[in-house]
Amino acid sequence: MIIQTAPSGTARLAIMMYEHTALCLQLAHAFGNALFEPVGPADLMIYVISNHDAGWFDFDRDPVIDEITGLPYNLAETPAEHITKTSRLSPDFNQRHHPYCGLLSSMHSWGLYNGRYGLSKLVLLDKIAQTDRPVVEKMLNGEVERQKRLKDELLADARTAVLLDECKIFQNYKQLQFIDTLALYFNRIHPSERAQQDFENVPMSAQEDVTVTVRPAGANQYSLSPFPFAAAGFESAFLGRPIRPEMSKTPGGWPAALKQSATICERFQLIA
Repeated sequence: MIIQTAPSGTARLAIMMYEHTALCLQLAHAFGNALFEPVGPADLMIYVISNHDAGWFDFDRDPVIDEITGLPYNLAETPAEHITKTSRLSPDFNQRHHPYCGLLSSMHSWGLYNGRYGLSKLVLLDKIAQTDRPVVEKMLNGEVERQKRLKDELLADARTAVLLDECKIFQNYKQLQFIDTLALYFNRIHPSERAQQDFENVPMSAQEDVTVTVRPAGANQYSLSPFPFAAAGFESAFLGRPIRPEMSKTPGGWPAALKQSATICERFQLIA
């Protein structure tokens, strides 16, 4: 779950991870133009981008509470014993659809703990307490083994062996990371607090990356330079629910409070 920042004394917006990935799906469909190659193979990339955090589904319905805030834990602050489980369950989910989806999802999970393979400064899980190292290392080692198995599975079939070009795999991985971190920019930060931000290593092709800069442009508009989407003036939105600590007193606790809370839609427009 993502708990968006908010001005002091106001409710904070809780965004379920399936709502985050729904925004990612919108961005994935729109990604690509004369400068930026679109995601491909489209069916597999659209699937993994829209399900790369599928392992959070059950946890978000019955979250663990942060005693400091009185709210469900925000994404990066979720205790290691829980977040490592979601990091494993997401590739589990994706590999059931296709081994290539499992591979990209596993790379995403592994990369969150390892600087996104050194490609981005926008890392939420870059500092793990020493006491949590054993559970994290166990999960990460499991993902390395998973990736080896899935590559062997893909290589064994001539129809999927062509997907194992290393440059193309990392182009697809970087597309997923850009779409994920751009969606997090909107999900995690209240509109009044969003500022200019650079997104490094955004792939124009398998051979060329650029830095995309996002800037608030007024009236729920945000300019991107260079612009990576097909339609200038691309409008998007995501859902969330305003929450306050006192909602924990709802009969049934936070699971009931989240289920009963009104859902709101936050809209924004991306322009060149």
